Amino acid sequence: MSRLEKIVCITGGSRGLGKAMALQAADAGYDLWLTYQSSDEKAQAVKAEVEAKGVTCKLLKFDVSDHEQSSAVLKEALADGTPWALVNNAGITRDGLFVRMKEDQWDAVTDTALKGFFNVTQPLVAAMLKKKEGRVVNISSVVGQSGNPGQVNYASAKAGLIGATKALALEVAKRNITVNCIAPGFIQTEMTEDLDQEAIAKSIPLGKLGEPRHIADLTLFLLSQKADYITGQTIAVNGGMHIS
Repeated sequence: MSRLEKIVCITGGSRGLGKAMALQAADAGYDLWLTYQSSDEKAQAVKAEVEAKGVTCKLLKFDVSDHEQSSAVLKEALADGTPWALVNNAGITRDGLFVRMKEDQWDAVTDTALKGFFNVTQPLVAAMLKKKEGRVVNISSVVGQSGNPGQVNYASAKAGLIGATKALALEVAKRNITVNCIAPGFIQTEMTEDLDQEAIAKSIPLGKLGEPRHIADLTLFLLSQKADYITGQTIAVNGGMHIS
């Protein structure tokens, strides 16, 4: 592995897709900034795995939906350098039928995905603009493309990221910054472990759930020079369950 001496910031980096992307980025030679909200033990474990690969890992503990927290932590981090790339991965679910949904269920999901996108992306992209280079990858969902009963809040938040990707890509393209979106289907993570995976697999044309590496592989491609002419796009990784 050769050191790239470039930093990748991944939100929600202590577990699931965030962890998989962090480990693959480390394998590729990137240094990491990983944000997380609560689990110090999990974050420290990922940091140890990342640094065992010969790169550095800075842990940033804050709630991405909290503007004041995000601004304070990121301002301090940016004093040490500007990330080459940002992966907006943080997301949560609070499922329920829309007519019975509580306001806090709506706010928790949309604030994490959309306000979190604003809180983290704005300061990091501002720094990228000064350097005239960078990559942003937003992690949406097949639900943001197709909808899903019981997830109006989640579908709204993830669809919002797709729209944000398109608009921001147009704003920053002249400064050599690309902005793209990945829309995963059902991936084997903590978010899907309590679901009936056998029944879900039957609804997927490829007959199986995806693995975190499928998302991490595409993310690393979008961060690379091989993807320097791709921007404003949403790429589905869903085994064929939704084709648009």
